[in-house]
Amino acid sequence: METLKGTVSHIKILKLSDYPLVYFQLDGQHCLIAKHSLNFLADVEDGMQIAVAGHLNARNQFVTAKYAVMGKTRIMIDMEKFQQAYSVS
Repeated sequence: METLKGTVSHIKILKLSDYPLVYFQLDGQHCLIAKHSLNFLADVEDGMQIAVAGHLNARNQFVTAKYAVMGKTRIMIDMEKFQQAYSVS
């Protein structure tokens, strides 16, 4: 299993199904994720730093099996904003 680290860009949903197929680029490398794609969409947005593990397919696309966000996920950031907006001072 190979690993890559970098900045995410161009997130797109390619196929809607029980496990949606999601395309993204990681520092120019074309990547796909299906198994954890719903969690990926909730955790990651353009410009975030992530690490992924997986393998290259026949089309030289990186098929992601695992991912980890470096720093805070999108849900964590949204919850902090929500708490700050509705905190009682």
